[in-house]
Amino acid sequence: MEGFALAVMVPTIVFMTFVAPLWIFLHYRSRQRADVALSESERGELRELNGRAARMLERIETLEAILDVESPGWRRRGDLADRRDGGRADA
Repeated sequence: MEGFALAVMVPTIVFMTFVAPLWIFLHYRSRQRADVALSESERGELRELNGRAARMLERIETLEAILDVESPGWRRRGDLADRRDGGRADA
């Protein structure tokens, strides 16, 4: 009976000392990586927002080109107003 107890106890100790901690560590690391990844709906939203930002950038560039033609000094006036207000957007 003593031989059987030793045959069961040694592999159990080895498992609990080396295999189990490694197994737990790798399990939670893989779960963390899965949680960090974006879902398909989040990827779709990100693509949509990227498209909106690109269209907004085009509109801003178009508006700036129109202002450059119609009011050539508009950039300087904006810089002066920013300095006067201390750079605050709400002032």
